[in-house]
Amino acid sequence: MSTLTIDFFHDVVCCWCFNISSRMRTIAEESDLAIRHRSFVLQDSRAEMAARWGTPQAARDTILGHWMACRQVSDQPGLIDIEAMRAASFDYPHGLTAALGCKAAERLDGQEGHWRMFDHLQRAHLSEARDISDPETVLQVARDAGFEAAGFARHLDDPDTASAVEADRQVARALQVRCIPALIIRDTGARLVNGPTEDLAAQIRTAQQILA
Repeated sequence: MSTLTIDFFHDVVCCWCFNISSRMRTIAEESDLAIRHRSFVLQDSRAEMAARWGTPQAARDTILGHWMACRQVSDQPGLIDIEAMRAASFDYPHGLTAALGCKAAERLDGQEGHWRMFDHLQRAHLSEARDISDPETVLQVARDAGFEAAGFARHLDDPDTASAVEADRQVARALQVRCIPALIIRDTGARLVNGPTEDLAAQIRTAQQILA
């Protein structure tokens, strides 16, 4: 089978991305895939959160409704703690700080570093109800994920890391990505239809057969 490169657009705060990330890890272990991680920040500041959702409470209530739907079809529903986030003392976080953290990890350890940091941050967000818009939280998660603290902190604050997040936004615009998670097979341009692991794997096998 041919090696496929898949652009995976995601945001740490996106519960649906949590479901797809674990499924793609399972498929990547069994198939010849190169996963290219692309940050897709839904809202990048408190101001954008307010413009999108209105009040902080409206944001929390609406987004946690999405969490509930997501948990119902998740392979790991026990890791999505809706009540913990409902009780959190901070406003529902935007995704920019976490995206910078993922890109800092990518600069240190490539695509696997990005994916490792993404998954650790999603656990902090979805399972532990931590404020991933706080740089200190992102730095602590990075240490827990095995990154050297001082080097990670330098990359987190480096303007080049912010430029890398913006570069992914430009790729998303060029490919007309408007919602996430989005999985695009670079070799064919096909977009995977999100679903259970078996469905995703079948679509990937079809693409590999076409390119064989």
